[in-house]
Amino acid sequence: MKVLKRDELVTYLNNYFEASLFEDYGPNGLQIEGSTEISKIAYAVSATRESVEQACDLGVQALIVHHGVFWNFHGVRTLTGPFAKRVLPLIKKEINLIAYHLPLDAHLELGNAAALAHKLQLQELTPFGLTKGRSTGVAGKFKTPLTAAELKQRISSVTAHQVIHADPETNQTISTLGIITGGANSAWVQAHRAGLDAYLTGEISEHDWHEARESGIHYFAAGHNGTEQFGIQALQSHLSQKFGLEGIYLPSANPA
Repeated sequence: MKVLKRDELVTYLNNYFEASLFEDYGPNGLQIEGSTEISKIAYAVSATRESVEQACDLGVQALIVHHGVFWNFHGVRTLTGPFAKRVLPLIKKEINLIAYHLPLDAHLELGNAAALAHKLQLQELTPFGLTKGRSTGVAGKFKTPLTAAELKQRISSVTAHQVIHADPETNQTISTLGIITGGANSAWVQAHRAGLDAYLTGEISEHDWHEARESGIHYFAAGHNGTEQFGIQALQSHLSQKFGLEGIYLPSANPA
């Protein structure tokens, strides 16, 4: 059984994702300190009560997620109620909670956008979409242009999620696509300014649905969790290959 020191793993990930370069909505890296040695890791999109309970049942020493438990918009929180039920089991079981938000979105090899782009067969990927001053998505081209209906079906099949499509009602095929996963509702404007045919994210606002289609760009929304499940899985594969650590992915039934 392979064993890795916690601090070695965290240092490696912090450097690999260049976490210190990102101004984020919460802390990246080690959020809850647990066991000093790690041999088994659980991976999930979010540190929820469900994923925490599963991690505890599996006897892992670390839970690595995209969405951690500490966010600037929550402010100071007491360890009571639902929040306590997420945090205290990790502390009691000495499970390290490690989270990477924008750094995992942005990474051009393992990132959420890049991993989703590869599954959609998007090619010639380049950084795209600024969030807090750094690119957190990718843009690329399809080898063969797709109709809007074909791309919608491909996205739905890959993400296993119902897709909302703001359709500008044109017969133009789609050759280029910009992707920022999760809740980048209004970043379709950046795709439009870049001259891309289409934009893909997780969520869509009512006004963005109207404004995107009136601006002539195809806007696809395939769920926040649906679009962000692939980066963490790519990270699991990467760490398993590099360090030989056992990894278990914990899927979420979250439809949002």
